[in-house]
Amino acid sequence: MLKALSVNAEGKYIYCIIQGNAKQEFHTRGVGGSDRVYTINFEDLNAVVSDSPMVRYDISRENTIAHERVIEEVMQRGFTVLPVRFGTIAQNADQVRERLLKRRFALLHGLLYWVENKVELGLKAFWNKERVFQEILEEEPTIKVYRGALAQRSPQATYVERIELGRMVEAALVAKRDREAERILAILRPLVDSEDVRVNAVLTDTMVLNAAFLARRSREADFDAQVNALAEKHTGRLTFKYVGPAPPFNFVNVVVNWKEE
Repeated sequence: MLKALSVNAEGKYIYCIIQGNAKQEFHTRGVGGSDRVYTINFEDLNAVVSDSPMVRYDISRENTIAHERVIEEVMQRGFTVLPVRFGTIAQNADQVRERLLKRRFALLHGLLYWVENKVELGLKAFWNKERVFQEILEEEPTIKVYRGALAQRSPQATYVERIELGRMVEAALVAKRDREAERILAILRPLVDSEDVRVNAVLTDTMVLNAAFLARRSREADFDAQVNALAEKHTGRLTFKYVGPAPPFNFVNVVVNWKEE
């Protein structure tokens, strides 16, 4: 669904910033189905864009995937990329050059230098629910004894106590998750620079870790090996979802407010 910002106006939808002097064309269809994705240049900086009506694109799965796939193709073509926030549209090419590439020239170069020859690697870890509950009972004698005592009485007579037991288990689970996540991070952090780790909020009760790492390409194989070793060590109790290499979506999100630029 599109919400019009102005009638019959065509602008430039921006995906990412790259470095280079030659004009580039890309093959992935853009947001809104645009069949031409290309670059707008200022000196040695380029904005990857497609022609787009001046509309507000809904943050739907279809639109966000189209946005990300363009950036992924640009990276796969060998460019260092600076992702631009989803839905960023300039009025015309001059606005892209003057108010983004020229005005932020030094900042964009600094970001390009930071992420050069690096890729994002994403790691999520999930507990085996039954296994983790059993571990909590073994590690927390108070919970085990309390649970055993309640098991001898009816649920109706122990309603309040069972609520308290749930709170105790939840607190133990949170503490255990924090310890487990830190153990994993302690193994993987040394493979990247200190500023190249993002720990995001966990999304489910069974998720232990939701993190992204900006790893040098030269260390990617080492990182893969450590993740494989973790998966093998924790077979049956932890499941890992490992994705990458990807553009640095968790580390760079160029935001443009044209009213303030």
